[in-house]
Amino acid sequence: MAEQTVDLIVIGAGPGGYVAAIRAAQLGMNVLCVDKRTTLGGTCLNIGCIPSKALLESSHKFVDAAHLEDFGINVSKVSLDLEKMMQRKTKVVEQLTHGIDFLFKKNKITRLTGEARIISASEVSINNEVWKTNRILIATGSDSASLPNITIDEKKIVSSTGALSLTKVPEKLLVVGGGYIGLEMGSVWQRLGSQVTVVEFMDRIVPLMDIEVGTALQKTLTKQGLIFKLSSKVKAITEKKDKLLVDIEKEVLEADVVLVSTGRKPNTQGLELDKIGVALDERGFVKVNDHYETSVPGIYAIGDVIPGPMLAHKAEEEGVAAVEIMAGLAGHVNYEVIPAVVYTNPEVASVGKTEEELKAENRAYKVGKFPFLANARAKAVGETEGFVKILADAKTDLVLGVHIIGPDAGTLIAEAALAMEFSASSEDIARTCHAHPTLNEAVKEAAMAVEGRAIHI
Repeated sequence: MAEQTVDLIVIGAGPGGYVAAIRAAQLGMNVLCVDKRTTLGGTCLNIGCIPSKALLESSHKFVDAAHLEDFGINVSKVSLDLEKMMQRKTKVVEQLTHGIDFLFKKNKITRLTGEARIISASEVSINNEVWKTNRILIATGSDSASLPNITIDEKKIVSSTGALSLTKVPEKLLVVGGGYIGLEMGSVWQRLGSQVTVVEFMDRIVPLMDIEVGTALQKTLTKQGLIFKLSSKVKAITEKKDKLLVDIEKEVLEADVVLVSTGRKPNTQGLELDKIGVALDERGFVKVNDHYETSVPGIYAIGDVIPGPMLAHKAEEEGVAAVEIMAGLAGHVNYEVIPAVVYTNPEVASVGKTEEELKAENRAYKVGKFPFLANARAKAVGETEGFVKILADAKTDLVLGVHIIGPDAGTLIAEAALAMEFSASSEDIARTCHAHPTLNEAVKEAAMAVEGRAIHI
């Protein structure tokens, strides 16, 4: 077999892998990036974050168009062209994946399509070619998790991948799992006409989020038409004629399509990590130290394949940090300020501690809240549901957590993350001039409310 040598081999071209490859090239490394897909971007760009957001936006506009009369705009009857909507989704994905192709060429990164097998800390087999390398970075991401005795066929019983490509709107869609992905995809199809039922094993949706925010989200989604079956477990799914019968112990529910959205699992298949001694934890995640190095010196790992929140932006930060550490720089990720977003309508975003976590830590804190109903811009755009909630240390006023449910929450949370990254107090946010009229003013007012001095409530 032929042998070739590079400074770094990145296995996986998702957000963590491709960003790490680009940063490593910027630092002067000769980089090879390999992925089994023919298109770059991993799960996120191809069958995850990006196509789902394209469909969420399309479905949102579909609902908005039916209510334009409220804004003094009269239109003829709104109708759905699902095929064209799917074509737009595909076009968005293609544009972004081609963009990464351009960035790889610009940064002179060698790109290969195929399966990678790690032979040693300095050798990787790709398509029967052995590549020598100084370091290896595992960025292979995660796969959808399933349930025991349930087979996903991506036609009637689907993962998030299948839910992104349905050819018709199901009359009844049952979503197993009340987390981010299930709620987002459930929202898409509910807006397009499905009767959506969400079955969640826990006693609340988005269980890791602040309870007050999660409760508010459930109420809003219920008003929109979603049905929730909490504290419920799917025992079995059987097919009868053209329908699926879902046994959730307490009752049997009927559905045309079932979306299994019960989380994700690390993807390490085919790498043969056991043969070279790379240690995994009890859940199958790759163990790493503070420098993202595995138990085998010279082999590193980032993103969904290591413990922590399975978020694209977390993987990107780790990718940059890992290769900067390799280059002798001070790469670092502050895990206390990684934002999380649910792209429903309204959006939900959070960063830092929840009230429940602070109570469990017996930490004294203050709360400041401000409703979008009292925000001028929210009134003007007609999106007044939700609120901003800021948690600050009772003694030092240090911002400990920010939770937002409301319009464009995913964008607004960046201000909170920046503030927390630089150890801001609620007073720092409150005394920062915010442009008027903007949604961001709700963040300022919530910060002012921590000391009981909000102006507009």
